Amino acid sequence: MSEAIAVVRASRPNFLILAPLCVGLGLAVVWQTDRSTIDTLNLLLVFAGGLLAHAAVNLFNEYQDFTSGLDLTTRRTPFSGGSGALPEIPQAARGVSLAAYTTLTLVLFIGGWFLWLRGWPMLLLGTTGTLLVLTYTHWLTRRPLLCLMAPGLGFGPVMVLGTIVALGGTINSTALYVSLVAWILVSEFLLVNQIPDEVADRQAGRRHLVITMGARNASWLAVALLLGSYLPLVIGVAVSVLPAATLLALLTLPASLWISHSLPASLGHPARLNKVLGTNVAVLLSTLTLMITGFIL
Repeated sequence: MSEAIAVVRASRPNFLILAPLCVGLGLAVVWQTDRSTIDTLNLLLVFAGGLLAHAAVNLFNEYQDFTSGLDLTTRRTPFSGGSGALPEIPQAARGVSLAAYTTLTLVLFIGGWFLWLRGWPMLLLGTTGTLLVLTYTHWLTRRPLLCLMAPGLGFGPVMVLGTIVALGGTINSTALYVSLVAWILVSEFLLVNQIPDEVADRQAGRRHLVITMGARNASWLAVALLLGSYLPLVIGVAVSVLPAATLLALLTLPASLWISHSLPASLGHPARLNKVLGTNVAVLLSTLTLMITGFIL
């Protein structure tokens, strides 16, 4: 039983809410433009595919970080450094690997259905998503700019636009603006979460921007991304591409300003940094939720 629990922990269930929110954002776009195309079975499959894809990348990351020895040197926080399941229960490693490939296989089956249903756009998005899952830990984390862009690409353009295409919607200006907001927010989120892992990641041979730029410069880049994520939203409303009600997402701006002030000053202070990391998670999830609410209204 303990091995089964370790496998579940390795999927990082506390963070799996992000995938349904990105799928929900795509659904909201289709709902606003052409809700008649939404089929209940397809909708369930899209949510399942998004959740499984997120679980797959987490499982691969946990297994590969354990087998490389990185997990044994990482200083874990509630928001970074992995779940710690495999260092505690090493015998569950095979189960985590099996779960990673199983979830990815299920994603590919779901993707195959939508490829048959929707054609080549799903092939492009699905292939990109699969490559991101398979290459993130071993390859992308050693290429600074790609490591920055990859998480947001997976949850923004791939997942949001993939949802829209799968549900029979059209990739239009609204879809692109929405996916850009998600792209920037998720990439900023992963960048900030790499700060506590700098020393362990460097020893393991990773080369993300926290390592190549230094934590302080990376924190200012994160601030620019966080505040910049509101620009596509405001511009989209100004040019009538996004509904005015999506400006509800600006309710998270005060928290983002607090993060922008506190993040650079929290470096070297783990307790203070954890508060910033927690607030950053809340801003990400709340901003996406408020955008979805704006589309519904």
